[in-house]
Amino acid sequence: MNETRRDRDAEGRARNARPRDGLGRPLPYGTPGVERQPEGVVRTPPETLREAQRLLDAGMPFHAHEVFEDAWKSGPEDERELWRGLAQLAVGLTHSARGNTEGGARLLRRGAGALDPFAGSGPHGISVAGLCDWARELAGRVESGPTVDAAAEAPRLRG
Repeated sequence: MNETRRDRDAEGRARNARPRDGLGRPLPYGTPGVERQPEGVVRTPPETLREAQRLLDAGMPFHAHEVFEDAWKSGPEDERELWRGLAQLAVGLTHSARGNTEGGARLLRRGAGALDPFAGSGPHGISVAGLCDWARELAGRVESGPTVDAAAEAPRLRG
């Protein structure tokens, strides 16, 4: 019988401990990778936006998505779609930078659609309308095939 061992955290939950690159791609064990975002961190909205912007500016949208995911899972019910939409934008940028243009464009558009209901209110100073425009414009460009540079394409979360 061939048994595959899974990486586990201190509580015994399955966690992939493989190092990752800046776009979240797994690297071989023992290879230096970028520091992983801790999971399950509860941040205030300004802290979430600050950390996510730092990661986006560094060309690490996969890691920014994990920050948004924490906000989505821990935030108030009426803001979950906001944070989920932002996470989808970050994953869309991740796929676009990895060369998955079809998946990247689809996630960018899905994220923009999730954010559309928040465009009028701009919660937490988020430039929702600007992000939706950015996502749809980038989706159109990546569909034509060029891989994008994640840092160069990083959106501004606040106006």
